[in-house]
Amino acid sequence: MNIYVDFDDCLCETARYFSRLVAQMFGVDVPYEKIKYFNLQKSFCLPDDKYDELMIEGHTPGALLSYEETPGAVETINSWLDEGHDVKIITGRPSGVYDASRQWLDEHGLERVPLYCLNKYGRENFIKGSTFGLELEDYYKMHFDYAVEDSPLAFKFFDHLPDLKVMVFDRPWNKDCEFPGPDYKRCIDWKMIREIVG
Repeated sequence: MNIYVDFDDCLCETARYFSRLVAQMFGVDVPYEKIKYFNLQKSFCLPDDKYDELMIEGHTPGALLSYEETPGAVETINSWLDEGHDVKIITGRPSGVYDASRQWLDEHGLERVPLYCLNKYGRENFIKGSTFGLELEDYYKMHFDYAVEDSPLAFKFFDHLPDLKVMVFDRPWNKDCEFPGPDYKRCIDWKMIREIVG
């Protein structure tokens, strides 16, 4: 099996971190459970300048390395690798934070898994020509049987895979979204994800 796994809020608790960080930096009190939108600027009601400050602070190496693992993620992915499945972590993080992201994976026992920074959101700070930077045209040549994703904004990147089974990691910002089809299933934890893949 070929398995796509998103990084933030699937492997690690990114939004929980940002909920605490925005409170520390700007006194904005939006508990994790109240984050309504994948777009954190909208969820936290921040002007552009403060949102930029928040993103810069939250993407420093020290911050990225402090993100907590989502329970069960590492164990499940390593079990898939042991069973011979091909797993790729494909993130929308800018490629400038690749090194810290790679270090987080290695420190959490996921050194066997390749990491790609896919330009999902048209950001300008992607590093062209790197071994880990993935443009959409190259991504669309890949095949996956299963995907683990939390962001409704990323669902459109699965349209080229009509047989893909998408396991939507249950998060506050996807509670009310409509899934594109019957092959999308809400999963409350990694145990449920592991049972679906088998």
